[in-house]
Amino acid sequence: MSENTQKPAAKTGAKPAAKRAPAKSARRRSREAALQGLYQWLLTGDEVGAIDAHTREQEGFGKIDKAHYDALLNGCITEAADLDAVLARHVDRKTTELSPIEHGVLMIGAYELKHCVDIPYRVAINEAVELAKSFGGTDGHKYVNGVLDRAAADLRPQEVAANKR
Repeated sequence: MSENTQKPAAKTGAKPAAKRAPAKSARRRSREAALQGLYQWLLTGDEVGAIDAHTREQEGFGKIDKAHYDALLNGCITEAADLDAVLARHVDRKTTELSPIEHGVLMIGAYELKHCVDIPYRVAINEAVELAKSFGGTDGHKYVNGVLDRAAADLRPQEVAANKR
């Protein structure tokens, strides 16, 4: 055999090493924790303080971006009516009829689009899509992507227009 041809790998019976998923960023973890809290709030209507206390007791809470988590959880609950009004223009039913996971994900995405201008709009949408893939229904991420893409045009018109050029 020439040196450019590779010999077939010997069968050793060992399985190839599984690829490790990249470590989650502190921001992604904060979105996941906020989603858990929003899910609880959407289902139970519990006080934000009780939800926050419960969420902070969860394993791995120390690895999150606490400031971003606080902004998302408190901001989404405080501004729920405003966020739902933004989303209502782009959803095909009342936000109260959405699954609580998709509703929470959309609230987080809309909140980030509205208030976290340090996060590019495409990143905010992608992060919401990833949340929906991890926690939502089979095709929920597609719905989230479409709704937030249209909401971004309302909430960040200059950034969206500049990106389309």
